[in-house]
Order: sequence, then C-alpha cells, then structure tokens
Amino acid sequence: MFMEPGMLVRSKAGRDKDCIYVIISVNDEYVYLADGVKRSVTNLKKKNRRHVQIIYKMQCEDCTDDAAIRETIQSYIQKAYGC
Repeated sequence: MFMEPGMLVRSKAGRDKDCIYVIISVNDEYVYLADGVKRSVTNLKKKNRRHVQIIYKMQCEDCTDDAAIRETIQSYIQKAYGC
C-alpha cells in the first residue's frame, strides 16, 4: 500500500482506534502521524503501517502546521458525517 506525507488515515487498532490522523513521515515499517490536537507536529504518533487505513478522499496540503492539520481533519469529518 502506497503512503505519502499529507494523506489522511484512520487508525484500525490500538486505544486510538477510529481516530483520524495526517501522515507526516513514512518509514519502511512505521508511519508518523499527527492530528493537531493531542498529537502535534512536534509530538508525533508512531504507528505500524498495517494498523492504519488510508482515506483517499482528502489530502492535507500543508502538513507542517497544526492549524492546517486540524482544519483538514474537521472538513473531512463535516463532509463525511454531515456534522
């Protein structure tokens, strides 16, 4: 599965199951994620690649700023769930 920085993903396993994140960095086995609230760009979440599902509908253009990450995740949630 091809993953690149800026893609939105949903956690499939762990205590953060069903949380939405933005990929900041990709390694061979792990991805480093941020959500702009609990996990900022300076405090990334290390997650196994097999434990995330890519959301192909949206992508974050500026994934170095916490405000831009929060805005992208909020707009996805509003479009997907109509909240």
